[in-house]
Amino acid sequence: MTTFKESVTSTDHLPLAKVFETFLGGDLKVRLTAYDGSVAGPADARFGVDLKTPRGTTYLVTAPGDLGLARAYIAGDLDFVGAHPGDPYEALRTLADDASFTKPSPLEMAQIARGIGLEHFKPIAPPPQEALPRWRRFTEGLRHSKTRDAEVIHHHYDVSNAFYEWVLGPSMTYTCAVYPDADASLETAQENKYRLVFDKLRLKPGDRLLDIGCGWGGMVRYAARRGVSVIGATLSAEQAQWAQQAIADEGLGDLAEVRHADYRDVAESGFDAVSSIGLTEHIGVHNYPAYFTFMRDKLRDGGLLLNHCITRPDNTKPNKAGAFIDRYVFPDGELTGSGTIISKLQNVGGLEVVHTENFREHYAMTLRDWNANLVEHWDEAVAEVGEGTARLWGLYMAGCRIGFDRNVIQLHHVLATKLDQSGKSTLPLRPWWDA
Repeated sequence: MTTFKESVTSTDHLPLAKVFETFLGGDLKVRLTAYDGSVAGPADARFGVDLKTPRGTTYLVTAPGDLGLARAYIAGDLDFVGAHPGDPYEALRTLADDASFTKPSPLEMAQIARGIGLEHFKPIAPPPQEALPRWRRFTEGLRHSKTRDAEVIHHHYDVSNAFYEWVLGPSMTYTCAVYPDADASLETAQENKYRLVFDKLRLKPGDRLLDIGCGWGGMVRYAARRGVSVIGATLSAEQAQWAQQAIADEGLGDLAEVRHADYRDVAESGFDAVSSIGLTEHIGVHNYPAYFTFMRDKLRDGGLLLNHCITRPDNTKPNKAGAFIDRYVFPDGELTGSGTIISKLQNVGGLEVVHTENFREHYAMTLRDWNANLVEHWDEAVAEVGEGTARLWGLYMAGCRIGFDRNVIQLHHVLATKLDQSGKSTLPLRPWWDA
């Protein structure tokens, strides 16, 4: 096999597949091919990576790592050979097993520049699905201000309700499902998740629930069907419109309401329970004290809150998301460990954490099923949102599945109760719900 150094010294033109191999760390189990006819990697590999255009080369060398790879893939300048664009999980996992996204040394970069041409090192516009880098988002307001949060939610969630219906399925639930067994369907698992949240919050007919960051209102409707009065809040106009129509279609208007509003603008209080299912990732860690204080103040004494969110497996790593997630998926998103979430809840005062559990494997299964839905509805999805956005979603969900598989990220429920002035709790001595 010809090494990178031999490629450099043997010709003034560098084989692009070899350059690509250098950026990925070398010694890969995938086959690399490029538009100049060059190849690298094992000939019998199950999966391949095909660099199709000069623009793809520019993306890769100007943003070495996952961001450049994502730009080239979303733009259609790079393909995973042997994988469906709606579910590139297996190809990505094979690549991720070996790829280190090694940054070439200054000498190698100079050799690459001479061998492929300096024109590839001039940055070009990224695909239109990419958000501005954090430092350029100040025109949208300070991070986690109401204005900027609304823009971030619009960027991710106001894609197309039809697209989300194809990907998420009939439940229209964009959060981790809870699978009662390994063979359960996605819809069964999402219904089971809402059942679990409902039971943990000890809700019963006549109670009042506030569901913040309610999405398309899945929890709102689940609780209302069981006689609970519910207010949901979402920053997505498309979500709110869809949810209100679903409430009307089910005849739940006397009990349920979804508002297109920042959760901080909900004026009512005295709720029996507050649920936050998939909102914390958008809050910002430095805003946790205000966030949990808000939830506490909305509860009556003895009320319960449940926080469901993606977490890190420890409490020491940086909170900010990586470049790909921050630019393409959750701009301004931040993750931390469950220990940080618990300590912030405890430090608010007046709240007692009574239970926590991790659903990491369940989120990997949820993403698996979302990818399968996208594959099934690929042609409709591309017609609705364009191939670039459809490719982005396939890549993002498959990549996140790998993260949950490898314990790079987790999903935690944290359940807490609001104590009365004397510090007493009226909860049962042991968990009261079925796992």
